[in-house]
Amino acid sequence: MEHYLGLFEPDEKDGGYVATFPDFGYGVTQGESIEEVLDLARDLLMLTIGDFIRGGKPLPAAKRRRGAKYRPVPLTALQCAKVDLYNTFQTSGLNKAQFARRIGIPKTHIDRLFSLRHQSRLDQLEAAFAALGKRLHVEARNAA
Repeated sequence: MEHYLGLFEPDEKDGGYVATFPDFGYGVTQGESIEEVLDLARDLLMLTIGDFIRGGKPLPAAKRRRGAKYRPVPLTALQCAKVDLYNTFQTSGLNKAQFARRIGIPKTHIDRLFSLRHQSRLDQLEAAFAALGKRLHVEARNAA
């Protein structure tokens, strides 16, 4: 999953910083420091993606943007895997009941696989990807 870029701008009126996600077109958060607003932006991104998933809407592609005001807002590795699973499911043509049957779980558990707040097990995600003809690949990289 490509990281979504947040737009971080100083709040001239109230002080601190304001963060938005132009790829989604809505949502805003504000913090006193850049560190605080970055933490709040992670929560905002997670909630915004959750809104799209609950609504069954496709997630917008993360656009490349330039400028010092844009910063990547990374999700955890598990959350990135869930976003990739949701995107793959969206393009599969399956409904949730069909997907659940392929995995061998109750339909009510499908929403947990997509929830960025739920701590799904890695083996469950692997099975879900396999049911869609994909393989989950994990890679460790040097920290930047």
